[in-house]
Amino acid sequence: MTSITISAQSKNNRVLSVDFLRGLTMFLLVSRFGQLFDPSSSKPIVALLGRQLEHAYWDGLTAWDLVQPVFMFIAGVSMPLSIVPKWNKGVSWKRTFYGVLQRSLILLLLGWLIGSTASRSSFTNVLAQLSVTYFISFLLMRFAIRWQLLVSLLLIIITDVIYRTFGVPGFDQPFTADHNFGSWFDIFLTGGLSEDRWVAFNAVPTAAHTIWGVATGLVLMKDWTQKKKTLVLFFAGIAGIIAGYSLGMYIPMIKRTCTSSFIFASGGWAVAILAVCYYVMDVIKLKRWVLPFAIVGMNPLFIYLFWHSGGARVMESLAEPVVYRLFAWSGQMAVNAVMVLVVAFMMWYICYFMYRRNIFIRI
Repeated sequence: MTSITISAQSKNNRVLSVDFLRGLTMFLLVSRFGQLFDPSSSKPIVALLGRQLEHAYWDGLTAWDLVQPVFMFIAGVSMPLSIVPKWNKGVSWKRTFYGVLQRSLILLLLGWLIGSTASRSSFTNVLAQLSVTYFISFLLMRFAIRWQLLVSLLLIIITDVIYRTFGVPGFDQPFTADHNFGSWFDIFLTGGLSEDRWVAFNAVPTAAHTIWGVATGLVLMKDWTQKKKTLVLFFAGIAGIIAGYSLGMYIPMIKRTCTSSFIFASGGWAVAILAVCYYVMDVIKLKRWVLPFAIVGMNPLFIYLFWHSGGARVMESLAEPVVYRLFAWSGQMAVNAVMVLVVAFMMWYICYFMYRRNIFIRI
C-alpha cells in the first residue's frame, strides 16, 4: 500500500537539471522574492522585475505565471525516469497503476486540505491540479509519444470548445472573469467562485503540461546523443512558444482559466528552459552553482507543505528579532529585503539538512 513515507534515496544517477528546475520553481514559490520589487516603482528595472514577479491580473503572461506550469511539467518529466526502470525490473503495470492511483488521491486530499476553509472547498492549488494531471499522464505513458501529444492537443481543443459553446446564461463569456464555464464549474463543484478567479477545471487543459513532461522524460531516456536530445527539446519548446503567442493574437492568454494560447506558450517555455538547463548541467557538467536549488528540488512535497502550513511565518517570527536589531537603522525597505533573504535561507537550510541525512519525503 502506497503511503507518505520518509525514505533514503541515492544522490547519484539523477538528471540534475530536473532536480534543479523543480527546486528553482519551488524556491521561487516559497521565497517571496516578489516583495523586493515594487511594480509601481519609478525605476524602470525595479518596476519590470516587480511586474514579472507577480501574476498577470487577467490577460497576459509574466515570468511568475510560469512557476506552476514548469512545476507540473517537471513532475511529468520525473514520471518515466522513476517508473520505467521499475517496469524494466519486472514490476507490473497493474501494481504501478494502483500506486499512482493512491498517490493521486493523496495529492488530491492534501490539495483540498491546504486550499479549503471551514466554509469553502477549493481544488485550485498545485497539489489538487497535479493529482489529476499526474493520473492522466500515467495512463498515457506506455503509448508512443505521438499519441501522448495527440491526447494533450485534444484536451486543449475540447476545453476551448466547451468554453466557447457553454450556453448557461451568465457563464457564456469564455474570456470574461467570473462569467465563463470554469466559474460555473467551480460553483457546481464547491458551491462558490474560487479565490482570485483560478478555476478547478484547469486540471484538464493543464494536463498537457504534465503529458509533455512525460514525453520529455521519455526523450531523455532514449538512446540518442545528448546533443540530439538538447536540440529536439529546445526546438520543440520554441515551437510551443511561437504557437502560444501566435494563438494569443486571437485567444487571450489567460492563466487563471488556462486558455489554449497560455498552455502552448507556458508549456513551450517549460520545455525550452529544461533543454537549456539539461545542456548546461547534464551535458557540459556545470554543476557546482546549481546544487543549492537541486537540493530543494529533491524535497518538493515537503517544502510546499511546510510553506503552506505556515512554515514561512514561523521562520519570520524567529528571524524578526535579530533582523530588526541589526538592520532597523537602514530603513524599512532594507529590513524587508533582509527578512526575505534570511527566511529563504532558513527554508533552504532545512532542505539541505534533510539532503545531508539522505531524507526525502515521498508519497
